[in-house]
Amino acid sequence: MTEQANILMNLKQEMNRGTLVLAVLCQLDEPRYGYALIERCQEVGLDVDQNTLYPLLRRLEKQGLCESIWQVEANRPRHYYKISSLGIEVRRTLIQDYKQLERALHELIKTQSP
Repeated sequence: MTEQANILMNLKQEMNRGTLVLAVLCQLDEPRYGYALIERCQEVGLDVDQNTLYPLLRRLEKQGLCESIWQVEANRPRHYYKISSLGIEVRRTLIQDYKQLERALHELIKTQSP
């Protein structure tokens, strides 16, 4: 891998990590298990690794932004996550902040040639 490709890959990973909390919180209105969250992110073009998602879910739970429960499906226990009332408030603020950031970046990007 060239140095430029390596730099670009790392920068893309940083950008994705910065939006992952919001992406996850936007999916937790109904209880979901980790792999379902990964699949949905991939469907919309966000590449999420299990080694990134599961620590994030534990951190969100510790912060009180989501709650988890164990359910058994087809003789298999699954850990489900659902947004908490605090998580809903935080998500609302993060969405507003994201939209402001998106507008600002759009203004800066539109002056660049393709």
